[in-house]
Parts: sequence; C-alpha cells; structure tokens
Amino acid sequence: MLYIIFGIIAPIILNLIHLVIGIFLTIKRGNVMSVGFTAVGFLTKTIGMLFLTWIGVGIFKLDFRIYIPILTFFWLLTHFIEAFVIKSYMKKIY
Repeated sequence: MLYIIFGIIAPIILNLIHLVIGIFLTIKRGNVMSVGFTAVGFLTKTIGMLFLTWIGVGIFKLDFRIYIPILTFFWLLTHFIEAFVIKSYMKKIY
C-alpha cells in the first residue's frame, strides 16, 4: 500500500500542483513567467523527489529496488504530461 501512496499518488499530486500553477501563470502572466516558473519548478521537484525517496526508503524501509523505479517512472510520466500541457497553453497565448 505504501508503494502505491508514495510511489504513484505522491508524484502525481506534486506534478498536478505544478501543472495548475504553471497553467495559471501562463494564462495570467504570459510565456516568460511560465518559463521562469519551470526553472524554479525544476528545483522544487528535485527537492520533492529527494523527500519522497527519503520518506520511502529511509523512514518506511521500502525496498529501494521496487520503490525507486516506480517513483521515477510516475515522476517522469507526469513531468512529460505537464510539459506538453504547458506547451499547448503557451502556443495558445503566443
């Protein structure tokens, strides 16, 4: 159950939050602000990934051979989805 919560649901929620903020900034502030948020988002997502890794492996003692691939797969998948959605909003505004 913890593999699903921390490996699948947590990265999806974190990237969904970034997606909503990115769409809001793209619509309200324009493409330049959106690109700036993307740069800052890289740092916050990295911190989030390290935090989720620490929680899963360090605190809950999940098997890293199972947990890390699940976490990184869903992190990367939602990151790509976020990039394409933000790109489509940026094309609409430009």
